[in-house]
Amino acid sequence: MRNLFLILTFLFSLSVGAFRAEEVKASAAQNEEIIFSQAPDKWIDQNLGPYLDEVTGKVFYGLEIARDAEGNAVKVPLVVVWLALAAVVITVYFKFLNLRSWRLAARTISGKYSSESDPGEITHFQALCAALSGTVGLGNIAGVAIAISVGGPGATFWMILIGLFGMTSKFCECTLGVKYRTIQDGKVYGGPMQYLKKGFAEKGMGMFGLILAGVFAFLCIGGSFGGGNMVQANQACEQLVGVVGKGSFLDENRWAFGLIMAIAVGLVIIGGIKSIASVTATLVPFMCGIYMLAGLFVIF
Repeated sequence: MRNLFLILTFLFSLSVGAFRAEEVKASAAQNEEIIFSQAPDKWIDQNLGPYLDEVTGKVFYGLEIARDAEGNAVKVPLVVVWLALAAVVITVYFKFLNLRSWRLAARTISGKYSSESDPGEITHFQALCAALSGTVGLGNIAGVAIAISVGGPGATFWMILIGLFGMTSKFCECTLGVKYRTIQDGKVYGGPMQYLKKGFAEKGMGMFGLILAGVFAFLCIGGSFGGGNMVQANQACEQLVGVVGKGSFLDENRWAFGLIMAIAVGLVIIGGIKSIASVTATLVPFMCGIYMLAGLFVIF
């Protein structure tokens, strides 16, 4: 596991995608010099882009719902429709649990129903902060900005609406995760991989659940490398370079920023869920506070 961690740390250090490729010489037999002028991220886009576009087209297959003024088809991805319908159905089924149980949620997070003697590795508040740590930034800043730039201001209404229904979806995910989790040697293993496999097995569809669990785990790996670290590390570096200026030491050695990020994150991750929860419980409240203050500053 430690060797795997070191390998992943090295890959993460490359995620900034801002290396200045060096000139290398070909063999003496060829007597030619090959210059790699592309950064790794551009090389990936050029060589893997066509395949990724094909997969994206299948995953986000769109349903035509209307045509714009120029006669172009307006499509909605089928997966978005599916997720939205599921969220609406379970929200109605649970009698709008997302709206009527907010007081219970607040009391639970505050620790009213917990005690230090209860089993478990982290508190309710730490679990909330761990979940929010992956949302503040890429989800509610970059995601909203992209939605508005593509769909206009009206996109915010639909994001808020789907977000409200999505709260019930999250409730179901967390409940299933707790129900089907496995505890071995004091360590907790859970998530969609577990409840997809075990839940479908209870319905006599064990192989189908195993396939879904495997697909989800595989896609999570891609999502973690892409949206989970590459995009965020790259944008963090870009913002810092914008502050210190072009031509600075950081601008010329962006790999150093990626390496520092990899080491810092690795020190947290290697400590397990307790370490992650402890760090996020400290940082996330400040992150949320700064985000809200910055938003109010922009508005007013």
